[in-house]
Amino acid sequence: MAPRTRALITTSQIEGSILLLRGQKVLPGSTLADLYGVQTKVLMQAVQRNRARFPDDFMFQLNIHEVTNLKPQIVTSSWGGVRKLPYAFTEQGVAMLSSVLNSPRAIRINIEIMRAFVRLREMVSTSKALSGKLDELERKVATHDKAIAGLFTAIRELATPIPPKPSRRIGFVTDD
Repeated sequence: MAPRTRALITTSQIEGSILLLRGQKVLPGSTLADLYGVQTKVLMQAVQRNRARFPDDFMFQLNIHEVTNLKPQIVTSSWGGVRKLPYAFTEQGVAMLSSVLNSPRAIRINIEIMRAFVRLREMVSTSKALSGKLDELERKVATHDKAIAGLFTAIRELATPIPPKPSRRIGFVTDD
């Protein structure tokens, strides 16, 4: 077994860079370029040379609204703005990048990125399972609360003294 090389960046650092866009977990192209140690332009040239490997569910171009919302997180060009709308890569797109970028650094970074995506998936799965268990517990408590409330009502009714009935005269009564 080959010795494990030290990661250039930690999985938790990568997790912090993963964004949720259009209902998908993605990494912006500029972030990936930084991780791989190349310019964004170089990364995108490699992708464009292999465009058939990146269908729309692997990579998509952000719209102006998304760029505006993410502006602090996206690297801008030297003239002060984004010349082209940036791209975002899904987990499958990042995996496909490993076949396009073949440097030792890119391979190590890709391994860490895949680990980050897997960890996020596990956290979401754990969160959903925990949420389901809490919902079930809440339903049980609600059911038990109703039963306990009914029990207390019955006890209070039993503990409430019964008012005495008005006494009736015993014997023969005449109308006077």
